[in-house]
Amino acid sequence: MEKSKVFFTDFRTQVGTSTTVKLQRLCKKAGLPTIDMNGKFVAIKMHFGELGNLAYLRPNYVKAVADLIKEQGGLPFLTDCNTLYPGSRKNALEHMDCAEINGFNTITTGCHVLIGDGLRGTDDIAVPVPNGEYCKEAYIGRAVMDADVLISLTHFKGHEATGFGGTLKNIGMGCGSRAGKMHQHNSGQPVVHTELCRACHRCAKECGSDAIEFSTGKAHIVPELCKGCGRCIGACAFDAIENLNWNANEILGCKIAEYTAAVCAGRPCFHISLIMDVSPNCDCHGENDAPILPDLGMLASFDPVALDMACADLCLKASPMPNSQLADNLSSPGWHCHHDNFLDSNPNIRWKETLEHGEKIGLGTRQYELVSF
Repeated sequence: MEKSKVFFTDFRTQVGTSTTVKLQRLCKKAGLPTIDMNGKFVAIKMHFGELGNLAYLRPNYVKAVADLIKEQGGLPFLTDCNTLYPGSRKNALEHMDCAEINGFNTITTGCHVLIGDGLRGTDDIAVPVPNGEYCKEAYIGRAVMDADVLISLTHFKGHEATGFGGTLKNIGMGCGSRAGKMHQHNSGQPVVHTELCRACHRCAKECGSDAIEFSTGKAHIVPELCKGCGRCIGACAFDAIENLNWNANEILGCKIAEYTAAVCAGRPCFHISLIMDVSPNCDCHGENDAPILPDLGMLASFDPVALDMACADLCLKASPMPNSQLADNLSSPGWHCHHDNFLDSNPNIRWKETLEHGEKIGLGTRQYELVSF
């Protein structure tokens, strides 16, 4: 397969040139102006950040992209779908309030916020998955699929299940309705090893489904309530919670790739990722720990698999930030070094399988040419 081009620029600027101008130059060099957007609805898929989280992308970056779309006659709107877990984005009203509080509105971005799967997260459409092995159809927010063009704008950061939150995670999981998210997360449910549980209740605080109770003095996960999202595994500091389905995160990653393929099939798509404020966990958390890696740059491509691969490679080559989860793990006595910044930040994750599967089903290729400027 021919290598895909991934365009890259760092965050260095000269006096008089802003970072947002560099972002626009990146998009132009990567080919955004070649997409026919005149009079067409253009969905900008992004993450508005959970309330309390401060690592999400600033609205300024969104406006830079939206302005380029408008220059080409496009009609942009910002979108994301409701969450599976209770929080500040579980229905459209709270989700739009969250976006407004975090700075995303018509003044700061130049376009409206439209929640892709409607008021309750049930306004979805079943979309065929090209070459799907785990999913024959994907349940995608209707407004996402109604768009003529899809632009993904991704904050590239760590993730407690998939290793990193990149383009595929932003599109595949993010565009899934609540039913779609459940469809992707249902590969397994974690269990508690009570002899290791300290009853600190941290897992219960992270659980978005109220599925963890302490009637015996130790944590117990109620199977009927558990959605299988795995946030409790990342929350436990004592290795007391484990998913006995050892390949659950691998299957999750494959499903994310298939959902991404469903969203992108049959229409123009363009993808942008910013590697900055690389927190160890997803922006779905109501907090963001110190970055595990430095701010590395901005990348863009028509190929979502190549883009994620290029971002991952840059992160793997980067030196860990001091006083971070990654640095703490690496300095811990007896730590088994994986020589992989994602695995060393959280050894429970799987990330390579997502990109391998994306390549297998024809979503893109892991082979890329990095074009720097």
